[in-house]
Amino acid sequence: MNQIIRIGMDTSKHFFQLHGVDTAERPVLRRKLRRKEMAGFFAKLPPTEIGMEACGAAHYWGRVLRELGHTVKLIAPQHVKPYIKRNKNDGRDAEGICEAMSRPTMQFVPVKTEEQQAALMLVGMRERLVARRTQLSNAIRGYAAEFGLTAAKGLDKIEPLLAKIAADEALPVLARDLFAMHGREYVQLQAELKKIEARLMAWHRANTDSRRLAQIPGIGPVVATTLVMKAPDPRLFPSGRHFAAWIGLTPKDHSTAGKTRLGTITRAGDEMLRSVLVAGATAVIQQARRGRGRASPWLLALLARKSSPKLAAIALANKIARIAWKLLVTGESYHAGGKPIASAHAA
Repeated sequence: MNQIIRIGMDTSKHFFQLHGVDTAERPVLRRKLRRKEMAGFFAKLPPTEIGMEACGAAHYWGRVLRELGHTVKLIAPQHVKPYIKRNKNDGRDAEGICEAMSRPTMQFVPVKTEEQQAALMLVGMRERLVARRTQLSNAIRGYAAEFGLTAAKGLDKIEPLLAKIAADEALPVLARDLFAMHGREYVQLQAELKKIEARLMAWHRANTDSRRLAQIPGIGPVVATTLVMKAPDPRLFPSGRHFAAWIGLTPKDHSTAGKTRLGTITRAGDEMLRSVLVAGATAVIQQARRGRGRASPWLLALLARKSSPKLAAIALANKIARIAWKLLVTGESYHAGGKPIASAHAA
């Protein structure tokens, strides 16, 4: 077999398709491996570059192959798609990955450590529990409204509503029993969420970058930990604008014939990271509109210029992302310098 310089690998749960090329870019390896054959095959192979799509278990296999002496490059699936020929199959997927990783301008995803993946589980667990709590509280309110019982907005109104329902003997016994089941589930969910948030706060206090990011107006512990956990090495981005574009906070560009046409934001990148940044920016704007804190002239001009607070929140989230990138790259701490965005911090 000729010297293999690059291998594209299409992964799945049980089967792995390989496509390798030599120095002349000729295909010299086309092979399908079972999961149990992977370690043995690559242990015998001389060190080479191996590319995979950044999808399920890719980081695990990246660590395994690195331990065997290979160089691993993970590519976002959307960057591989243009290199896949018609009639998609595993072989053409592997060939497309091999071709994509050869491009000099291709962007790669860093392989995460086990500790980083465990931290991401913590953020994901909190997000899932919050979604379950929202779903459950909405269900309780909806069912209660069917019996003419309502409560004011806020999570703190759910338990009083359940207590009111339990004391209402006019309700059918079946309904009261089911509301009691919902109540026990809600209490358990709140306890689980409290434990997860305590562990998240402990992680935040132990991480220097997270503590520094939390100094930025609009970024609290939740946003700071999410940024540190989900964002790759900030030095991979040439500027703060590239970082904001990676998150999906920059407008779509559909320009042609010298005419610039900018649309809505791209919504590329991680949805949760983008949403928490926008939520933090929204909290800052709410404080500024109520006259609380010290809003910067830039923010006041932005609010006067934008007809919708949502548009202002997107612009502010973009600015916050750029500031966060700067702090992560330089290792500096945030200081308003007399021109703060606002003094209110959001979780």
